[in-house]
Amino acid sequence: MMDNVQAAIAARYPGAHNFVFIGEAGCGKSEISINLALSLAAQESRPVHFFDLDMTKPLFRSRDQASFLSEQGVRVHFEEQFYDAPTAAGGVNRLLRDESCTTVLDVGGDYIGARSIGGYAPLLNREDSAVFYVVNPYRPWSMDIEHIDAVLSQTLGVSHIELKRLHIVGNPNLGAGTTAADVVQGAQRLEEMIGPYMPIDFCTVEEKLCRQLSGAPAIPIVPIRLYLTYEWVQE
Repeated sequence: MMDNVQAAIAARYPGAHNFVFIGEAGCGKSEISINLALSLAAQESRPVHFFDLDMTKPLFRSRDQASFLSEQGVRVHFEEQFYDAPTAAGGVNRLLRDESCTTVLDVGGDYIGARSIGGYAPLLNREDSAVFYVVNPYRPWSMDIEHIDAVLSQTLGVSHIELKRLHIVGNPNLGAGTTAADVVQGAQRLEEMIGPYMPIDFCTVEEKLCRQLSGAPAIPIVPIRLYLTYEWVQE
């Protein structure tokens, strides 16, 4: 089963207009949140507000695509900061409550970054919000269920997100050199590790690799495009 990210999310979470992405640093949540924001802006009549709430690292942030996102009709919010000085964007509470718009929140990595949304938990635990925990099985702290559980527990503890509100999204990749075989193997690992405890809603896969998948996993596949690329990353 394959769908675009907006259609996949709209079908699974009817009524939601706030979408939050959390997870271990480097899991791919920024790419997924950018894809969703662009797709929503192209297909919705409501304004789409994108919040880059990553305060934990100076590289690979969604704010690097702020100009492009704005050109596509996405309203981007972030605060300029010196390296990882903890400065959060304003206006989150107001827009989470505003049913006339859609919000996408890209939250910094693991429990350190997730502290930034602790104050919004009463709003994020409502039915009109969908919170996604992104897992890349090739990341150091997501390679077995013990590490996944430890990081997830810490993240939920500081963000105050209720476990029952959480949706698991797989993002099996090894960077620019990822192959279709890597995707299939990673998705199988996710199913083996997490499947016995929680459902995996879907896996995101780079568009060009979706066409190459053979023996595709049982987990629904959602194609995405990669926007956070840099000149030193070789294709």
